[in-house]
Amino acid sequence: MADTRPWAIFLMGPTAAGKTDTAIALHERLGHQLISVDSAMVYRGLDIGSAKPSADELARAPHRLIDIRDPAEPYSAADFRCDALDEMRQISAAGQVPLLVGGTMLYYKHLLEGVANLPPADASIRKELGARWQAEGLSALHQTLAQVDPPSAQRIHPNDPQRLMRALEVYYASGRPMSALWAEQQPETFPWRVLSIGLLPADRAILHQRIAQRFEMMLAEGLIDEVAALKQRYDLHGDLPAIKSVGYRQVWEYLEGRYDDAMLRERGIIATRQLAKRQITWLRRWPSLHWIDTLQPNSLDKVLKIVRGSGA
Repeated sequence: MADTRPWAIFLMGPTAAGKTDTAIALHERLGHQLISVDSAMVYRGLDIGSAKPSADELARAPHRLIDIRDPAEPYSAADFRCDALDEMRQISAAGQVPLLVGGTMLYYKHLLEGVANLPPADASIRKELGARWQAEGLSALHQTLAQVDPPSAQRIHPNDPQRLMRALEVYYASGRPMSALWAEQQPETFPWRVLSIGLLPADRAILHQRIAQRFEMMLAEGLIDEVAALKQRYDLHGDLPAIKSVGYRQVWEYLEGRYDDAMLRERGIIATRQLAKRQITWLRRWPSLHWIDTLQPNSLDKVLKIVRGSGA
């Protein structure tokens, strides 16, 4: 039987791979409607450090799910799924194609697979886990997770604090491993046919160079002042998802006096490289992904050919 579901496009890739430029080009050439898949861009005021599209870029190609939360408000993968499905329905009902663009791979996964019946965030548990992280390090948290929830420990990287603490938080709040709660999920058919495209410079050294240059540019554009202003305007603390975002965490710690300018640059670049590595690991496991080398001069033409050839 022919698949009559409408199309959706997932435009994925590590940080600094050129996703925003490609998405805007697709919008301008094909009219596809953009939905941001970025756990930092959802927050108002997190502009420089999230590489949020500029006002001019947003005028050319509006992105949904940008600037929808204050940074003092947590925003989860479950929140994203609910919001993204609503936006996708509206776009498809208007006869257009939703184009989801961003690098928060967990959001893509939860969008496709659904979200388990997990307990909500618990500030007291999270605070205890954060204190233990500072005192004992991430490796201790990962060892604990390996004892109480081996499948989750195998799946979650030891250097991924947000997912590590969430898995432990679920266990302590519910008394059950997150992996068991996920196993109880009933599979469902996603309402869209998905065309997945991954953007990645083939030369990893060039990606690392772009990451370093971009972080330096963020600092030059006023990232430190941006975080200082957020700190004054909102009731923020270091365990909020907004402040845990790569770049923002390092500047937050810099403002707390933990290290100097040189160390800020080093920590920020290293953290962004680690993020890119995790994103690439996700992408290598992603099914039916069309890889595009963004270093090739005709990379946009290749993306357009894939999209047009699929009928999306």
